[in-house]
Amino acid sequence: MKVYLIGLGALGAVLAEHLSRGGLSIIADPARAARLRAEPVHINGRTLDVTICSPEDSVTIPADLIIVAVKWAQLPAAIAAMRPFVGAQTIILSAMNGIESEAVLGAAFGADKLLYGFSVEVDAVRQGHVITYSRPGTLVFGEALNNPPSARVAAIKAHFDFCGLPSRVPENMQRELWWKFLLNVSVNQVTAVLRMPYGVFREGNEHVRALVRDSGREVVALARAEGIGLTDEDIETFFPILARLDPEKKTSMLQDVEAGRVTENEMLGEAVLRKCAAHGLAAPVNGWLARLIAALDSRAG
Repeated sequence: MKVYLIGLGALGAVLAEHLSRGGLSIIADPARAARLRAEPVHINGRTLDVTICSPEDSVTIPADLIIVAVKWAQLPAAIAAMRPFVGAQTIILSAMNGIESEAVLGAAFGADKLLYGFSVEVDAVRQGHVITYSRPGTLVFGEALNNPPSARVAAIKAHFDFCGLPSRVPENMQRELWWKFLLNVSVNQVTAVLRMPYGVFREGNEHVRALVRDSGREVVALARAEGIGLTDEDIETFFPILARLDPEKKTSMLQDVEAGRVTENEMLGEAVLRKCAAHGLAAPVNGWLARLIAALDSRAG
């Protein structure tokens, strides 16, 4: 498959390292493409061996698959950069956090091109052009429903297997996507506000777990209002996963806060507040967390 990836942050680099085994091109705007060519990404001590492409290149080859792994604020620019590489048969797979990127990408390129996706159990950390990780996690992806998987999902799964990229195709992708949203909203916000790495979950800190549960219950109520069957028990599934991660590694939101970057608050906590307001649901805990993150964002950069 002719595969492109846009977004070389912590998650994007982990995906790229594996997918480079089958040949991979990175899409970047001209300025970033020049920087990546001059200063390649290094991951776990190795130089990432990929082709760097720009939308202004004289020849652009349409993709079979484009994986989108940018931050929420970068999505409009990513869509513009992707356009020359999207052909009639191109499939677009979002690996972004949140539950809204697919709709934005679908509006830009057509919902028929979109697959849902997210990664779980990744503990990668980015510092400039250097990425380190101990667990590559699993890329969960597919159509909204996969019983059985479609031909295009099966072909992509075969390519991921060939590249050694851990992946999984669930029967109900929409529920899985909301489960990851539930995890991101509750865990990322709490760890970012408290400035605590994954080790706090290995320690079994009950104060932190209580905050995660309080935030998560509001998302569960929202999911039910949206017709997604999450339960409070889904929150409890987070803690064994988090306890397995490198205790020194941090959530992407905490990494953004510490690096002085704007977080993905708009697509996580703020998204919960918007959707809860539309359903007439109260979300005081996420309101508090989102306001604290917004205050940090106001000083970013």
